Amino acid sequence: MFFITCSSTQHGGQESTILSFHTTLLHHGMIIVGLPYTFGGQSTIDEMTGCSPYGASTIAGGQGQRQPSANELSGARYQGRHVAEITEKLVR
Repeated sequence: MFFITCSSTQHGGQESTILSFHTTLLHHGMIIVGLPYTFGGQSTIDEMTGCSPYGASTIAGGQGQRQPSANELSGARYQGRHVAEITEKLVR
């Protein structure tokens, strides 16, 4: 399962949303794969951005006016590939 979240502000709860969902995933025996620090975009200081080691995320704005940035979309793609690579190793 690949999971992405958003909030209206930079500190609006993206990380806590992902972390609170981990309990449910573990209850069902799922494996959790975060967004590793090898994705350099989560360390950027060039823009206000989502994404953390817990997973890809975006900031939507108070009225939903903000679309995911190129960096946030890149983080989601990176995590998606990372999940697929780990899945491939597990099914061998």
